[in-house]
Amino acid sequence: MKIEENRAPRVGVASRAQGAKLRAADAAASAGHQVQDSASVMGIPEAELTPKIRMAIMTLMEEVARLREELNGSRGRIEHLERLADQDSLVPVYNRRAFLRELTRAISMTERYGAPSTVIYFDVNNMKQINDSHGHPAGDAALRHVAETLIEQVRDSDIVGRLGGDEFGVILYQIDADVAQDKSIQLAQEIAKNPVPFNDHELAISVTFGAYTFNGVEDAGQALAEADKAMYASKQNGPRAKAPPQ
Repeated sequence: MKIEENRAPRVGVASRAQGAKLRAADAAASAGHQVQDSASVMGIPEAELTPKIRMAIMTLMEEVARLREELNGSRGRIEHLERLADQDSLVPVYNRRAFLRELTRAISMTERYGAPSTVIYFDVNNMKQINDSHGHPAGDAALRHVAETLIEQVRDSDIVGRLGGDEFGVILYQIDADVAQDKSIQLAQEIAKNPVPFNDHELAISVTFGAYTFNGVEDAGQALAEADKAMYASKQNGPRAKAPPQ
């Protein structure tokens, strides 16, 4: 029994050694085929594939593979940095620069295809009072609530951005003025519907909005300025959107 027990490992070691040799041979054969394939692409006759040339081709192939891997990694880092450059520092929406870029694209699409689209300008009411009464973390919670509500209530194709401070923008693709007005009211009501819990308090959040439907002849700055102007007119003259009756 002991002899058989001692023999078994030796057989296993021999088998593993043979397997390793076979795998090495397969790898060498595969590398040889790759070298031959690469050489044929390079126009080198097989008869001229000396060991030195084969080694040079294999070294070149390894370097190309390494550079390809580095390039893929660089692309991933660039995409990550681009996302960081586009995103607002506080809430998960576009920042002002990225929003204006997307608004420019939307205006170009309207000019090309003729379908109107709308930009809405939202201003959070009483942010100074919230910050003064409960501190800036409460104001941040209010801004996150507005951003998350807007994201949830618009289509994936629409754009949400923070324009600065307590102001947000929404681009509604292929939405005319009448539909945009109804959608703006609905968004404002959704924001006001649920108070924001903060410590032992519930913060009542409301917004004022203005909408501008563009036809493709404006630039992004002009379209946003018109929506901003409509928002201020609403703040001065019109009622603020309240939560819908329960």
